[in-house]
Order: sequence, then structure tokens, then C-alpha cells
Amino acid sequence: MISVVVVDDHHLVRVGLRSILEAADEVEVVGEAADGGEALDVVRATTPDVVLMDLSMPRVDGVTGIRLLHEAGLDVPVVVLTSFAETDRVAAALAAGAVGYLLKDSEPRDVIAAIRSAAAGYAPLDPRVARTLLPGTSGREAPSVLSSREREVLSLVARGLANKQVAKALGISERTVKVHLGNVFRHIGVSDRTSAALWARDHGVG
Repeated sequence: MISVVVVDDHHLVRVGLRSILEAADEVEVVGEAADGGEALDVVRATTPDVVLMDLSMPRVDGVTGIRLLHEAGLDVPVVVLTSFAETDRVAAALAAGAVGYLLKDSEPRDVIAAIRSAAAGYAPLDPRVARTLLPGTSGREAPSVLSSREREVLSLVARGLANKQVAKALGISERTVKVHLGNVFRHIGVSDRTSAALWARDHGVG
């Protein structure tokens, strides 16, 4: 099970997130907090695998809350879930120690995928957020972090091809496809084919 603490100043939002997350068999919400200061106490008490943190909260905001967690030695992965995608907010959250950043209009499956990714040691970023960190680009091209072969593999996976079909199309072994796909997941911060396909769509791959 992946244990999660949800931090948001709106009770209805916390209830909704709990419902969404616990719909996934392997995710359990072990605590809730209404601001960054309260989050510190809840995380200390529950030692979750992941914290889902809003940014705009009264008293202690999310960026300060993330910083407090790290200063206290609580190195739990924090995924931001907010309505704001401005570059300065994203940069501040990541500088404070957040490993991921999602927007509140994300699909439930993407939120769950991000929780899984963060728990596995990846850095899930909403594609719209990633674009704000790439000044001078349109956001429609795949970042150079992917090799040409990795982009080819991702493109075919995004079209719905299975590993065996990708291997045949590219003239490589199925094992090599799995290696490339694992590298792609690590580079773009996802943990499953569906999330990779969504990333490919948003970055013009395929």
C-alpha cells in the first residue's frame, strides 16, 4: 500500500481527494491537514509514503510547508496539487523540495499515477507545468532528454502498440524495448504506459 497525507485548506477538496485516491486498491489516505504547519504534525505522526500538497493556504502556505518538512528531516516525497501553473510558483515549490507538480483540473487517473510515480522515486510533472520550465520553446516538442530511439519507442507505445509489436516495427528485441521504455518512464517522470502516452500527446511525440 502507498500511504498518502492530503494537505488542502478546503474540507470538501480533501474529502474528494480521499475518495479518488482510495478508489485505487494500493493507495491509502492516512492523514489530512489544512495548511503547511498542520501538515508537519500529521506527517510526523503518520510517516506517509507521499504528501499531496496544495500551495495556496492560509496561515502556512504549501511552499513553506514543503520547506518545513525538509528542515525537520522528513524526506517524504511531496507532490503539489494546485490551480496555479505560473513559472514562479512552480519554481518556488520545486526549489523548496517538491518532487512533483499537478494542476487541480487533472484527471483522477493522472493524480493516482503521480502518487505511484512519486512513491517509486520519480518526479511527476503535469505536461502543462513542464512547459513553463522550458522558456523559449512551444512545449509541443519532446525535450532532448529523450534519445531518438526512446522517442521512437514512446511514439509507438502512444499509438497503442504492445512491446512485441514495437520490437517488430523497429527491428529490435522485446527486451531492448523494455529497457528503452523503462528509460523513458524515468526521464519523463511517469510509471505506466497510459501516463507515458498522455505525455507523448502533450509533447507532440507520435
